[in-house]
Amino acid sequence: MTDQLLNVLIGLLTSAIGAGLAWLAQSVRRRRLTERRRAFFGMPAGTDCLVVVNRQISGQTTSVHRDDVSALMELAILVNSCGARPEIMAHDLVRQGLGDKAEFCVGGPYSNDRTAAHLGWRLPSVRFGYDRSSTDGPAIVVGDQEFRLVPDGRDTPGWSYALLARLDPGGQGRPVFLIAGQVAIANHAAVRYLVAHERQLTRRYGLHGTFALMLRVVNPTRYGPDVVERVADVTDAAAAPAATAPATAPATAAPSTGSTG
Repeated sequence: MTDQLLNVLIGLLTSAIGAGLAWLAQSVRRRRLTERRRAFFGMPAGTDCLVVVNRQISGQTTSVHRDDVSALMELAILVNSCGARPEIMAHDLVRQGLGDKAEFCVGGPYSNDRTAAHLGWRLPSVRFGYDRSSTDGPAIVVGDQEFRLVPDGRDTPGWSYALLARLDPGGQGRPVFLIAGQVAIANHAAVRYLVAHERQLTRRYGLHGTFALMLRVVNPTRYGPDVVERVADVTDAAAAPAATAPATAPATAAPSTGSTG
């Protein structure tokens, strides 16, 4: 065997070993990321995940807004990526506790009874308000902070808000993800934010941490659910005992069409 042929064979062998090591490293990295995702969302492979569906305030009792349907589809993709199985149930049919299954609860307290229960139990200082006597848009109030919907117009792009929360039941139970927007498109936007910022949320709050964030959806009429800003971490304020008002004040009026607050 000539020296030239030997050098070629050594080069090929080195390349093959390098490619194999690179593939192995990528495989290990993907597996590690998948395991971190499963741990953060509380969805080990082969388990069931509860997805609680709200109703459209302005529609029939059993109707679901199309933006909420889009949010549910993206949640189903997320659940499947963890190797889990989505179990989709209407909010008024769920009769089970917390911790046995991971849960995604979509919609505000007026369109989702289970959201109202979660708020009253774990986030008592969060209130969704719709005041018929006021000319202002609906607001989410957390402690002494107010996040008010602004309709789009000629002089303003408009925006709406969504509460995105992860509630850890403790005792090695599986978490509840609360996705409560003022309008349906805000629910969709919050789901997209959760999926896109999973790694940042994991680094900030850990695999088992509780958090509550206020998100602002900018100009949803033109940008849809794609432009989302995190405006406040309200974890401590939301979990504090409610001073005087109940966790979810009675609705006096529903917001504009498309709302699922």
